[in-house]
Amino acid sequence: MFSREVCSLFLVTLLLLTVTGTKEEEGSCSADRAKAEESDGSCSADGAGKDGKSCGCGSNALNRDAKLDKKTTKSAAKNEDDSDAVVESEEPEDSRKGMVEIPAGKFRMGTDEPQFPADGEGPSRPVVLDGFLMDTMEVSNAQFKDFVDATDYITEAESFGNSFVFFGMMTEAQMEVVNESVAAAPWWYKTPNAYWREPEGIDSNLDDRWDHPVTHVSWNDAVAYCKWRGKRLPTEAEWEYACRGGLENHLFPWGNKLTGKGGVHKTNIWQGEFPTNNTGEDGWMWTAPVDMFEANKYGLKQMTGNVWEWTADYWNTHHKQDLKKNPKGPKKGTDKVKKGGSFLCHKSYCYRYRCEARSQNGVDSAASNLGFRCVADLNKN
Repeated sequence: MFSREVCSLFLVTLLLLTVTGTKEEEGSCSADRAKAEESDGSCSADGAGKDGKSCGCGSNALNRDAKLDKKTTKSAAKNEDDSDAVVESEEPEDSRKGMVEIPAGKFRMGTDEPQFPADGEGPSRPVVLDGFLMDTMEVSNAQFKDFVDATDYITEAESFGNSFVFFGMMTEAQMEVVNESVAAAPWWYKTPNAYWREPEGIDSNLDDRWDHPVTHVSWNDAVAYCKWRGKRLPTEAEWEYACRGGLENHLFPWGNKLTGKGGVHKTNIWQGEFPTNNTGEDGWMWTAPVDMFEANKYGLKQMTGNVWEWTADYWNTHHKQDLKKNPKGPKKGTDKVKKGGSFLCHKSYCYRYRCEARSQNGVDSAASNLGFRCVADLNKN
């Protein structure tokens, strides 16, 4: 399961041809990003073509209305922003367990040296935030199970009857039941019966992944879980401030170099050639346990890499440079902001495992590299 050998030679060849064709059709991606320490951060594509479309891992194309390479079958309808359907919060006694206090402060959000200008990474702008509490780790499968067991909650992936799965995670038998992939990112398969408990669809389980981040959860699902815990999703400003851990003008939660002394890995991302060869040099092919790798100075683990994390904000790429206090993003929109990148990110193709990097998905989207963590207000009893 953790090898490209599960894919036939024909499939790999087809993917490579499709990826090449997509790049040529959409226009080459520029390489104008500022270089990080040594050669980290230099790559052949900046993630956005001339038409503004993503050249990254394609996870921002995984919306329910995404164009597929075959006729889409009808699926169960869901009301937008259906997060209020879950039972009210029971305020579990340990609702603040596993959280740390993020101190109030002022920081520079965004950057004046954007790697992906089309993503709205810039400009750098001053933001003041009140203090808050944040989960030290991403919500795990075991924690999400507690929520489901207590509320009988049904995720949107279950309601739709499918979710998006990265092809390399699947066995040949699992691939056989798939007949649709995302046209703009053919390595993403619209997989029947894939959801948080069976992340690759049929014959998959969480036997050795209960401590891994829950995936295949939509924004609505994440809001419902946080609400049940007496918490909420972080704003984009809160998330980025926490990610930086008190550091200014640094790429990652720990500094500017991707690895530590002796080449020690500090996050779970893709090594090798995307999308056909992941060498797993960081110790993990796909998701890693939520408590892996060193925490930043605020005590937060895996703020970048592993899985993308939902935020509360609607997506917007135009930002004013005046001082903002506790900004909450646009009042209206369609997509929501996600932060942090994932195990599928690679510096040559999706250099978004940086604190200021950002992407977006629809509120009912779900995939095998998308999760979340919660925050809480300090003044909440």
